[in-house]
Amino acid sequence: MTFPRSSRVGRAVCVLATLALAWAAARLCVWLHTPIPWMIGPLLATALASLAGAPTASWTPLRNTGQWVIGTALGLYFTPQVGALVASLWWVIVLGIVWALLLGLGFDCWLQRVHARHLPGLSAGELRATTYFSGAIGGASEMTLLAERAGARTDLVASAHSLRVLLVTLCLPFGMLFWGVTGLDLAPPAVRDVAWPGLGLLALLTLAGAVLAQWLGRANPWFMGALLVTMGITLSGQVWSALPPELSYAAQLVIGVSLGVRFTPDFLHTAPRWLGSVALASVVMMVLCAAFGWGLSRMIGMHPATMVLGTAPGGIAEMSITAKVLQLGVPVVTAFQVCRLVAVLVLAEPVYRLWVVRQQQRRHKAGVE
Repeated sequence: MTFPRSSRVGRAVCVLATLALAWAAARLCVWLHTPIPWMIGPLLATALASLAGAPTASWTPLRNTGQWVIGTALGLYFTPQVGALVASLWWVIVLGIVWALLLGLGFDCWLQRVHARHLPGLSAGELRATTYFSGAIGGASEMTLLAERAGARTDLVASAHSLRVLLVTLCLPFGMLFWGVTGLDLAPPAVRDVAWPGLGLLALLTLAGAVLAQWLGRANPWFMGALLVTMGITLSGQVWSALPPELSYAAQLVIGVSLGVRFTPDFLHTAPRWLGSVALASVVMMVLCAAFGWGLSRMIGMHPATMVLGTAPGGIAEMSITAKVLQLGVPVVTAFQVCRLVAVLVLAEPVYRLWVVRQQQRRHKAGVE
């Protein structure tokens, strides 16, 4: 919800009310024994309230703090042994990156075909940029910024990524629970006990890493900065402290809220046919990624659930949280998601330029013939 700059008190009240709603929803999901209750409960409750027109709000510093906590918690899984395992899977990670790029191009082609005549006011170039960056499996904010530079309809791009992440975040945990594959992780965190001096030092160093990543303009700086610093500490064999479970719960809650508040009443009015196409394509992408992950698991002898999460077309924080809470190969899932995110961010624009040139050459050739 948009607030006047002068209405700081009003916005603060909305943030507190939203957090209270999210906490109540999380407690209800805990009581119902749903998967990932501290993220799914707040996500669903906030999204439904936002769609109903309630004045929900998310505070950016809280979301950043949540990502900082989750990045730190995931980094604790990267012991030297786990680091060697992940390094040995480099070729599988490359396959996952290639798969993600190809899947995004397929999504782009389908959206172009479906919406060539159903998005009035868009030129051919705007449509091409909009469908391409909507299909790319990257971070919502980063893809929206790249789309803006390419002249796309950024509202359609943002809505596509928001809806895809919502569907994946909701469907996969329940799918894993129905599958009955929780608690299979053979690589627990390097340390399970909370040691307050070590926790304080870990917090200071990871905070510095997050601030540095933000200053450098990196993607997901609060998550990636904290993750990389913690990984470096843990990979070196240092064992300082675990994180209190309550911190992880709070982080999941604020991340769920930050996703839920995107779904305002205006969201439903943003080209309903477009949202329907994105929803259908997202479901197809989940099925294809699950099949691809299953195939990779057969090649490397790893449990299929880990590879399904590693190749899932969801957000990096959301899929890593799912792996952490359900104990399904956290380091492998995190490594796959992080490497894919970085690769897509680096390659999205060059691939787009090559893709556009190829399409133009194909159309020119067809016109000549």
